[in-house]
Amino acid sequence: MQTSNADILLELDGIHHAYGDHPVVSDLSLQLARGHIGCLLGPSGCGKTTVLRLIAGFENVREGEIRINGSAVSRKGWALPPEKRQVGMVFQDYALFPHLTLADNVGFGLHRLPARDRKERVDHLLDVVGLAADHKKYPHELSGGQQQRVALARALAPQPALLLLDEPFSNLDVDLRERLSQEVREILKSQNATAILVTHDQHEAFAMADEIGVMHQGKLQQWDSAYNIYHRPANRFVADFVGRGVLLPGTVLNPREVETALGVLPCLAPEGSAAGSPVDILLRPDDIVHDDSGPLFAEVLHKAFRGADIVYTLGLDGGARVLSLVPSHHNHALGDKIGIRLDIDHVVAFPR
Repeated sequence: MQTSNADILLELDGIHHAYGDHPVVSDLSLQLARGHIGCLLGPSGCGKTTVLRLIAGFENVREGEIRINGSAVSRKGWALPPEKRQVGMVFQDYALFPHLTLADNVGFGLHRLPARDRKERVDHLLDVVGLAADHKKYPHELSGGQQQRVALARALAPQPALLLLDEPFSNLDVDLRERLSQEVREILKSQNATAILVTHDQHEAFAMADEIGVMHQGKLQQWDSAYNIYHRPANRFVADFVGRGVLLPGTVLNPREVETALGVLPCLAPEGSAAGSPVDILLRPDDIVHDDSGPLFAEVLHKAFRGADIVYTLGLDGGARVLSLVPSHHNHALGDKIGIRLDIDHVVAFPR
């Protein structure tokens, strides 16, 4: 479904940034629709936090333009001050005021509102984040997850056009991080907020975002839905960084078919690939289904038990290996031969 220009809240148009002679962000463009949650995902040092700082106004672009609600907020040689951009920020360390109660923390940016309106807004947001009964407590009396929700409520209080979240769950343990990322998404959606999240954790990205941008060495590799990032990666870096998988060798038969150890697969050959060209096919663990009556057999070389399922490393005739995600009641021993079949909608091939 196409998004009209009126629905676009954030636009980054060919932005560049560097520290001295060291480029950090290069020719980066994206659009984020109103009410959507976007995510910049990538390894440390890829430039994702710098992009967030550029949007917030803490850094200025060297080239390109940033627009919010259709109006420029930053271009080469000019930048709107951060406080005039209608942008809220949730920091990695929450940055709550330790000497203020939760209610006063949330209401900190609402000093221009009449007292009654300010109290109504604070009470509403504390209720939204599930902390209405704790409004008189101080930050040190809360758990990490509760502090995170207070920081979110404070950022939402002035009703910013855009909310920025910088690695917001990195200080939390894995279980809490997963639960809280889902809670935060529900809170943002209930407020119809538009937000950009920065993280190196793909599970957070998948749990929260409507669109995900994978970054590498300052460049945006792909801006797309979680489904397409996982199943239709634009290049090898995205395929390798997101999810688990293997690259299975293959040979181009024609523009629409590739021959592999799993048989001939329907696949768009990489542009410019002639018949006979070597390619690599991306296969995810969920593409290989355990099926005792399947047409192929593979040897169990390794197994990783994960509770509800097991990830098997399987050896094919000829030496190639694939991964298979199998319900854990199918508990096979190393060396067992098991039947498999391919269940894949989108076969992606990369030049060897």
